[in-house]
Amino acid sequence: MFGFDRPPEEQAKVADEDCSEMTVLVTGSTSGIGRVTACSLGRLGAHVIVHGRNAEAGGAVVDQIEDSDGTAEFVRADFADPEEVSALAEHVHDSVETLDVLCNNAGGLFETTEPTALGVDPAFHINHLAPYQLTVELLDSFDSGSRVVTTSSIAHRGTTLNLDELLDLTGLSTVAAYCRSKLANIQFANELGRRLAAADRDVTSTSFHPGVIPGSEFGRAFPGFSTELWQLFDQSPFTESVEEGASTLVYLTVSPEVADTTGAYFARRREIKASPAARDRESQRRLWERSAEILDNEEPLAEFAE
Repeated sequence: MFGFDRPPEEQAKVADEDCSEMTVLVTGSTSGIGRVTACSLGRLGAHVIVHGRNAEAGGAVVDQIEDSDGTAEFVRADFADPEEVSALAEHVHDSVETLDVLCNNAGGLFETTEPTALGVDPAFHINHLAPYQLTVELLDSFDSGSRVVTTSSIAHRGTTLNLDELLDLTGLSTVAAYCRSKLANIQFANELGRRLAAADRDVTSTSFHPGVIPGSEFGRAFPGFSTELWQLFDQSPFTESVEEGASTLVYLTVSPEVADTTGAYFARRREIKASPAARDRESQRRLWERSAEILDNEEPLAEFAE
C-alpha cells in the first residue's frame, strides 16, 4: 500500500549505491527490520555479518543474501552474556580489516525485569549495555567514513533515566524498563558521536525510531502491547511495513546525504528532535561513565569527554 512494501533501498533512495566494498555488521538480523536491512544491504553488494541467537534462522538470512549480489556470514552471540558479546567483537577483528558500518539493532521488550548477571534489568542490559560494549570493543575496527547506527524508539519520550537508582528494580515495569533503555540508546549514540569527533575520528554515530511495525517481532517473549505503550505510540502513526521500518536504517547506513551527520536522531529518514532528556549532555556523559563501571571496563575515549 502506497509503496511502503517496496524494498528499503528504494524507499531510502539508495538503490543505485554500490556497497560492494563495504562490510556491515547488523545485530539482531535474523528477524524483523534487522533481517530486512541485512538482505537490502546484500542486494547492494555489501558483505554482511549476520548476528542472532538462532543458527538456523541466521543461515537462512545468509543464503538469501548470497542469492543476491552480496556475501554474508552468520555469527551467534547472546547479548545477555558479556563474554559472547566480546567473542562477537573478536570475530569481527579476526575476519575483517575494517568495519564500515555497525548497526546496533538487536534488542526488544522483555517479559521480566529480574536482574541479569550485571545486576540490571534485561532491557537495559541487552538493549543498551550490550551494544555499548560491542561498539567500544570495535572502536579500532572503524576507519575514516565508518558509521555506527543505533536502533532506538519513540518510546524514549516521556521517561527519564536515574542512574543512581539503576540497580534498584523494585516496582519497575517491563514497559518502563524498555522505555528507559531506548532513552539510553539515544544518549549513548549522541555521546559516542561527540567523543569520536573530539578524538578527530571520521566516524559518525546516529540513532533512529523505526516505527511501530504490525506483524514484526517486538520482543523475545512479549504477549502483547500494553495500555502504556499504546499511549506512547499514539504520538506516531503505524509504519506500514517492515520494509518501511528498515528503510531508515538502510538510509543511515548507506546514503551519502548523511555521511557527515553525527549525534542526530531520525524517523522516517528525516532528522527530528529527540526528547530533552535524550539531548541532555550531562546525562549522556554520566550514562557513558556508568555503563563502563557496570561492565567493569575502563571508560572508553575518556580523554575526550566534555
